[in-house]
Amino acid sequence: MVKIRLARHGRKKKPFYQIVVADQRFSRNGRFIEKIGYYNGLRDNFSECKLDIERIEYWIGVGAAPTPQVASIYKNMKNRPTTNTQVDAESK
Repeated sequence: MVKIRLARHGRKKKPFYQIVVADQRFSRNGRFIEKIGYYNGLRDNFSECKLDIERIEYWIGVGAAPTPQVASIYKNMKNRPTTNTQVDAESK
C-alpha cells in the first residue's frame, strides 16, 4: 500500500520533515516515490511548511493513504488563505 508520510531529517532535537509518497514497506527515511513538500516540526503555525496540494490530491485519488499527521497538515494548508503579505512586507 502507498502512504503519504513524513520522513525525518535535520539533527538531534531539531527535526525537519519531508513529506513523501512511499510504499509502506520502505523504511521511514529510505526509498520513496515522490517528494511533495516539507514541514518544520518546531514551528507552531505551519509558517515553514510547503505542500504541493495538486500532487497530494492526485495521490489520494489513486489510492494513497495519508498518515494522521500528514492529513492534519494537508487540512490546515488547504484551508489557508493565499495572500501576498510576505511579498508586500519584503518590498517595503
